[in-house]
Amino acid sequence: MRVIGIIAEFNPFHNGHEYLISKAREIVNDPRAIVMPVISGFFTQRGLPAICPPNVRARQALLCGADVVLEMPFSFSCAPSSRFAEGAVSELLSTGVLTDLAFGVDTDETDLLKELVSLDFEDNERFNTKLNEYISTGISFPKARASAIKDLAKENGITGDLDPILSSPNSILALDYLLALKKLDKKNRINVIMIKREGDPYNSPEIKSTMPSASSIRRIISGTASNGFGRSEIASGLNGLMPDLSLGVMLSSNSGGVFSFPDYVGYIRDCMLKALSSPLDDIAYMSDDLSGYIKNIANNIRPGTMPDDDHDLKVFEEKISTKRYALTRIERALASLITGQDITYLDIKKPPYIRVLGFNNEGKYCLKIMGKCADIPVISRPSDCLELQSADNGLKRIFELDMRAASIGWKLYGKDTASEWEAIPVIVK
Repeated sequence: MRVIGIIAEFNPFHNGHEYLISKAREIVNDPRAIVMPVISGFFTQRGLPAICPPNVRARQALLCGADVVLEMPFSFSCAPSSRFAEGAVSELLSTGVLTDLAFGVDTDETDLLKELVSLDFEDNERFNTKLNEYISTGISFPKARASAIKDLAKENGITGDLDPILSSPNSILALDYLLALKKLDKKNRINVIMIKREGDPYNSPEIKSTMPSASSIRRIISGTASNGFGRSEIASGLNGLMPDLSLGVMLSSNSGGVFSFPDYVGYIRDCMLKALSSPLDDIAYMSDDLSGYIKNIANNIRPGTMPDDDHDLKVFEEKISTKRYALTRIERALASLITGQDITYLDIKKPPYIRVLGFNNEGKYCLKIMGKCADIPVISRPSDCLELQSADNGLKRIFELDMRAASIGWKLYGKDTASEWEAIPVIVK
């Protein structure tokens, strides 16, 4: 049985995701290969709540080519690229059934990515010295890391244009996936499938093809919904940009009361209000004086800082992000604050359980095998974790953090904050 793992967010599931799944099956030359994505839960890697709850995004994926959908715990899904990648790769490997790992890249220079991985720069003293030197100049960590990697590559005779690779979020993630595989897959058992991204560039605000960026789709949804327009206007705006089944699931779930589209301005305001009344120094990602900076911003919020119509948070970004503090860093820190994730959670290096969000008939067979082969517990609903908590404090802490994140997520989606306790896997036949 061939099982292709995919690391994604499906925020929401669009044409590019459907292409990734079909292309992965095509490359392994097995149309019946099991496709098993692991996706973020209520919060995404960039630090904001997802546009739809995880059960809706799981159903979208299952109707558009996936067979089993897993959820990555909050502490790993809402994290910098290295932690995000290692958490996702670790969870997929822990299933005991993974044979392939597929992910998108924004470059044709995949050999350059492999050369960079060969440097072992994460454990390289020279790299760490360079990294600290660049950080001391006041630039953000991602830019400092990219500069240190380029210096090390040059010293080791690696030629080629590294700028497009180290400035593209998808390619940076690809590099971290490869680093995580090198660290965790010691016997090189997993086949890597790198698929060139098609369509509009990552995070592109403009739609120029039928494969737009997820951010441009979210902008249409948030802008349309927040301006009082209905689902028909959203459907018109997204027609042809998402698979029909995916768009249908999202809109029918919304109309059926499964969820409401989140108010991001209201969420950020709540985070900043909490920052005013909470100690921040021990919160994850608040280091490097970010806690004091956020306190100062929170104390000086005025009506124009977060206007009601700032649906994609562009005004907020202009007011709060700096050369030193990237917006994603700030939003991850705020997500950690509002969920209660302090720095000690970052000492937990791997997901302690596998959460199944949904499956189809082929996926059901895969799950049976996974139940016998998995290295960590496989759970189908939150109550499954209750009997496991007493034996594993790390599992207990990650589970409780996930439930707090879910409570905040469901509140944003207009549902009872305890809704997650009733959650069961999505089954598509």
